[in-house]
Amino acid sequence: MGEWKRYIIEIGMGIDQHGQNSTKAAVKAVKDAITRVCTVGLLELFELDLEEDVKAEIIIGVPYPENVNVDEVKNAIPIPCEKVVRTVEGGLKGPGIALEEFGDKTNEMIVAIAFITLYIRRGKK
Repeated sequence: MGEWKRYIIEIGMGIDQHGQNSTKAAVKAVKDAITRVCTVGLLELFELDLEEDVKAEIIIGVPYPENVNVDEVKNAIPIPCEKVVRTVEGGLKGPGIALEEFGDKTNEMIVAIAFITLYIRRGKK
C-alpha cells in the first residue's frame, strides 16, 4: 500500500445559538471549513479512487464533546472517503438568551471548531 500524505488542512467554526446542541455546532463547523476548499486536484492531478485513496481526519473542539454524534459529523463531509472523527474539550460557550420556543434548556451558545486534514494515499498499491 502507498503512504498517506497530507493534501489539505482547513479550520472552520460553527455555532448553535439555541438548543445547546454540540452536534449541530460541530456539523456547522465542518461545513464552514469545507466551503473554503476546492479539491479539484484530487481528480485532475491524481488518479485516485476516492473511497480507497482519500481519508478525512476531523478534530472537533467543543464544550461538550461527549454529546457529539460522530456519524452526523462524518456525513457533513460530502466525498465518499474514509472519515475519522475525534472530539475534544474545546470551542467556547457563552451567554445568549434562553427562549423556550427554540428548545433552549439554558442560555448557553455553543461554539465548535473543526480542524480537518485531508490525506491522499500516494505510491504503489
